[in-house]
Amino acid sequence: MDDHVYKIVELVGSSTQSIEDAIQTAIKRADQTIRNLRWFEVIQTRGHVENGQVRHYQVVLKAGFTLEEGGQ
Repeated sequence: MDDHVYKIVELVGSSTQSIEDAIQTAIKRADQTIRNLRWFEVIQTRGHVENGQVRHYQVVLKAGFTLEEGGQ
């Protein structure tokens, strides 16, 4: 098994549908520009309330990706 070194970035995803959709939004978008994305951790969850109903979900994620050999 290879040893891995990970770089961690912080992402914020949002959705009007659900917390899960906010996570998917952040991961899908990050995957477009970050290679070797491997894991995530939800570190904060919040939302917007309007007229007594949840209107917007927002999550803050830590996401890890493996560094390439010889890369920075």
